[in-house]
Amino acid sequence: MPSFRETSRKEPKPHSGWRPVRPWVFVALRVVLVAGFGTSLYMNRTRSRALQQEVAGLRQRMEEIDRKAEAARTSATEAEQSARQSASAKEQAETKKELAEAEARVSAQKADEAQQRAEAAEKEKEAAVQEAERIRKEREEELNRLQEALQKIADTRRTAMGLVMNLDSNAIQFEFNKAVLLSMNRELLSRIAGILLTSKGYSIKVHGHTDDVGSDAYNQELSEKRAQAVRDYLVQAGISPEIITTKGYGKSKPLLAAKTPDARAKNRRVEVEIVDTILNFDPPK
Repeated sequence: MPSFRETSRKEPKPHSGWRPVRPWVFVALRVVLVAGFGTSLYMNRTRSRALQQEVAGLRQRMEEIDRKAEAARTSATEAEQSARQSASAKEQAETKKELAEAEARVSAQKADEAQQRAEAAEKEKEAAVQEAERIRKEREEELNRLQEALQKIADTRRTAMGLVMNLDSNAIQFEFNKAVLLSMNRELLSRIAGILLTSKGYSIKVHGHTDDVGSDAYNQELSEKRAQAVRDYLVQAGISPEIITTKGYGKSKPLLAAKTPDARAKNRRVEVEIVDTILNFDPPK
């Protein structure tokens, strides 16, 4: 039987299936864990830097994309404004074109109307000229007829305005220093009035003249009275008083400058001027 000492020194038997862990294992495990942690930390740092770089690159790319997007938006805005301006310019050009076409049509219409008016005016002018020529011929014929008829009574000459009858002492006589018509004078004036009544379109001017005997004032008054006496008798014979005027010239317009009795007889006269009032106008040019 073994002794107590021997019994106490016996090591207990290990549990079945379990082996004791040696210390170096723990050291190795620690080394592995530290190495793994360091490796993990290194890898994390490396990955973090890579991520940072990637994020920075992405940020740059985003900023570049933003710049490009902003440039694209600016370009699009400018293009849109340019398009609107072009459309507005096109619309204005079309409006101006329409206005120009409308103005051209109005101008053409006005030109056509003006041409028509000009043609109508030209026709009216031609008609007026023809009418004036017809009237002129008629008045010329009438004046010729009057001159021929009046010439049988007293000396009658043509003037630019019509006719002038010279009633000198051989045709009409007044008593000395008087303006009373003699019977023979009335008969002659009646014949003149009868001829004038057959015509129209004239006015009559009766001018009195004296010789050089006596003062200017005396002869002026005498010439006016004798012209008035002839005028009054023509009115009594049927001539309208509205177409007859009188004027005295005294001795200021003698026919002859001589002082002989014959010359003074010629200067004592009454002139009846027949003025054509129809031809006294300017025909169309």
